[in-house]
Amino acid sequence: MLKLTTTAATMAAAVAVIITLTGTGFAQEPARSAMAKKPIRLMTLDPGHFHAALIHRERYPDVADRVDVYGPLGIDLTDHLKRVARFNLRPDAPTAWQLEVHASPDFLDRLKKERPGNVVVISGRNRGKIDYVAASVAAGFHALVDKPWILRAADLPKLKTTLDLAEKNGRVAFDMMTERFEITAMLQKELVNDPDVFGKIVPGTADAPAVYMESVHHLMKVVAGVPNLRPTWFFDTEQQGEGLNDVGTHLVDLVPWTLFPGQGVDADKELKLLSAQRWPTPITLANFQRVTGEKDFPDDIKAQVKNGSLDYFCNTLVAYTVRGIAVKLNVIWDWEAPAGGGDTHFAFYRGSRARIESRQTKADKMRPELFVIPADAKDRAAVAAAVKQRLAAIQKEFPGVGVEDRGAELHITIPDKLRTVHEDHFAQVAGRFFGYVKAPKTLPAWERAHMLAKYWVTTKGTELARTTPVKVAERIAPK
Repeated sequence: MLKLTTTAATMAAAVAVIITLTGTGFAQEPARSAMAKKPIRLMTLDPGHFHAALIHRERYPDVADRVDVYGPLGIDLTDHLKRVARFNLRPDAPTAWQLEVHASPDFLDRLKKERPGNVVVISGRNRGKIDYVAASVAAGFHALVDKPWILRAADLPKLKTTLDLAEKNGRVAFDMMTERFEITAMLQKELVNDPDVFGKIVPGTADAPAVYMESVHHLMKVVAGVPNLRPTWFFDTEQQGEGLNDVGTHLVDLVPWTLFPGQGVDADKELKLLSAQRWPTPITLANFQRVTGEKDFPDDIKAQVKNGSLDYFCNTLVAYTVRGIAVKLNVIWDWEAPAGGGDTHFAFYRGSRARIESRQTKADKMRPELFVIPADAKDRAAVAAAVKQRLAAIQKEFPGVGVEDRGAELHITIPDKLRTVHEDHFAQVAGRFFGYVKAPKTLPAWERAHMLAKYWVTTKGTELARTTPVKVAERIAPK
């Protein structure tokens, strides 16, 4: 019989788990209860990243509580069940997910054959992820997919074919771009697209870019209230990708989303790589044990171990142009945030009238804040008036947003009610996606071109970085 520890049994009960094991001596499938009469029924495919569980942090009015999970029996699968169970067990606003788990070596074939739902959620190992997406779309399912979809430029044609098939069949294949729902990013977009505030984007150069972003993430962190243990494959760059492949996807996404709203970018004609470099974050064996729970470095990454530490190549600096505008992105993974700190994001867009800058500093208690810095002191009064006018115009969408005079710069004040955390953004992305599922023709046409351009930069930039000498990039974000 299948034995569960007390904790595991509690977690299993919390999500009403039905486990179907095949190829292991257990072939009994319990009778199915009637499917809830809701238009969206989820299937989770081979969950290997905690983002797969964050989709279940909230309930959705048009989504059935029952979810079918398909994957191989292993740690990735059991960790996913425990994460979802915690949402059901929490005292405040608990969810009521019911998971039917199909654990077998032929999990993908079973999903396509049994077809208990109409939406596939994919978040796990990044190498080969595009094959899962392509198979799901070919089988007639919608797909909600965590980044990155591809790691290699050689897979760009496969990405294009998959998006073409989804469009042809009236299916939605959607990237989880959670940073679009960060309040400072949304307000930055509003101000950049107001010519009275921003003016025109300056072209910039590789050394003095028009757009700069510096994103710092941490390998050891707490997610949804508990330490986030990472699978060992996370540290295999052939499985997970490097910094630009992974977190960098969000940064590349934000650039055209902010500069050219509602417009697609032609990857072949409007993008040009300028330079790229990479460098590792060293991880001692003790820290590796702490973040994975494993006793030793696995064989598939031991080639990256030097003098007892793992050289994890997760940092990338890339410079490129989009429509002639110079962009520089700095993707950084530190080991662990200092007490009271967390992941940080610094970004500015330079316009002829003002620079629109988001940053997190000790002065503002490390909260994301947005600033408008006039390019010329003599224009300060006119820029300030334009900011007030713009904020007044968007009060319906962003109620309570205001402006504070800080001398050389203007601080955009954001009410607490508009602030959300990273975990919240997954429910927001999912809600947007579910709207497209119910009406596929409402998916904006520019999203397809945007996807191709985004992964052009991340894959080709990573490959360029691998051909250059290892070098640590300078950090310029204020502390």
